[in-house]
Amino acid sequence: MTDRPHLVIVDDDREIRTLLSQYLDKHDFRTTAVAEGKEMRRVMERTRVDLVVLDLMLPGEDGLSICRELRTRSQVPIIMLTARGEDVDRIVGLELGADDYLPKPFNPRELLGRIRAVLRRSAHAPRDPSPESVRGFAFGNWKLDTTTRTLTDNEGKDVALSGAEYRLLAVLLSSANRVLSRAQLTELLRGREADPFDRSIDVRVSRLRQILGDDARAPQIIKTVYGEGYVVGVPVQTQ
Repeated sequence: MTDRPHLVIVDDDREIRTLLSQYLDKHDFRTTAVAEGKEMRRVMERTRVDLVVLDLMLPGEDGLSICRELRTRSQVPIIMLTARGEDVDRIVGLELGADDYLPKPFNPRELLGRIRAVLRRSAHAPRDPSPESVRGFAFGNWKLDTTTRTLTDNEGKDVALSGAEYRLLAVLLSSANRVLSRAQLTELLRGREADPFDRSIDVRVSRLRQILGDDARAPQIIKTVYGEGYVVGVPVQTQ
């Protein structure tokens, strides 16, 4: 049973923790439920964690702070839960590196589907370049190593990427001069059809542009093709 994916549920609502733990345990997951970030860190220090289900509305250290801190040291997949009606927290969470989000109240079956999709992408990344065939990309003044998932600038300095940011950049680079629509990128990266009102791809492209120093008003590395999608605008060499 130890080969079951291990999920950590971080939520201060005991009823939700119990409900999710029982439901996910019945669907072949191993769960650890905690009420706040310190407990989560203790769990992650002791054992392997395959995914974190993280509530944004936590007392004390909130979910966004925990997400930000996690991304400085780990690429563990994160699914955010939020009771807030405004989109701003979801957008900020995605900018900080969360892989997906689900607004409360939600159907546990939908969360189960999101978890499986995120784990499938994380484990297999079927559209990501294979380290055996492509060990890296050189583009502009940057290099992306697909073995270590490291982005390096022209001075040899490594720049941190979340798992979601890495996958988006790798997919764009592997497609080189081909325009990919938001719907295509969403399906490739998230394993489900795009919601027409979902702007998470735009958020991650914006974040990548900031990391790459790509002028948002006139981007050269990740270009917007209006009405169609995104394309890499500089020569790409495989290594």
